Amino acid sequence: MQEIMPFVSRHPILSLAWIALLVAVIVMTFKSRFSKVKEIARGEAIRLINKEEAVVVDTRSRDDFRRGHLANAINLTASEIKNGSLGELEKHKAQPIIVVCANGTASREPAENLSKAGFEKVTMLKD
Repeated sequence: MQEIMPFVSRHPILSLAWIALLVAVIVMTFKSRFSKVKEIARGEAIRLINKEEAVVVDTRSRDDFRRGHLANAINLTASEIKNGSLGELEKHKAQPIIVVCANGTASREPAENLSKAGFEKVTMLKD
């Protein structure tokens, strides 16, 4: 504990980097805890699709979507969702929505935008 202050004074940039990293982790943790959009695993997604008629929104590019996608998935890019160009998805506002992407990390922003657009139960596939 006594070595912390001398370390900080000798390595201010490294110390600031560690503080910034700690703040980023705390902010991301709070953001995910209090978000209306929840992450779900594959098993929960299958249950939502089979039991609650969830709609899958695939946010990958048109080419990737054409190469292969989940059955009955709707392809909307993140920019289309952000602009409010929801097309056939508009009629599914009361149904659960599962947002998927190529790698499991790019679906948070489109999912948040759908939640703001009035969709009641928006989730995102984490894998």
